[in-house]
Amino acid sequence: MKRRNFRIEKEPLLMIVPMIDIMFFLLVFFMVSTVYMVQLHTIPVNLPETSGAVRQEKPNLVSITVMEDGTVLYEKDTIPLTEMKEWIQGSLQSNPEVIFVLRGDKKATYDTIVAALDVLKNAGAHKISIATEMKVR
Repeated sequence: MKRRNFRIEKEPLLMIVPMIDIMFFLLVFFMVSTVYMVQLHTIPVNLPETSGAVRQEKPNLVSITVMEDGTVLYEKDTIPLTEMKEWIQGSLQSNPEVIFVLRGDKKATYDTIVAALDVLKNAGAHKISIATEMKVR
């Protein structure tokens, strides 16, 4: 019995350039999409402006907002200052590295903002930031 030798006339080519293009496109897509996932989505308030403001975007942020009329919001829930301590301690128990962002409206009274800061300190929060807007020059 005679063996037949089959020769491949054309060798398959591996086109790597289109694969690199696709991988680069996916990398850019995921980089851009994660920027929008990490931002802190909160209630809009008129924050005071400072020239030394630094934007921080971290996934373990909890916002506490003091509105113009003195209403205090924990994330997006309206709560009285007397109950805020339990909410803060619950967040600290679930994640001790949580950072609290105190956001006070420009027209909110200083007394209410200081009272919210006092409740944060008494509840055991050590990582507290005060939110401001960057001053446009």
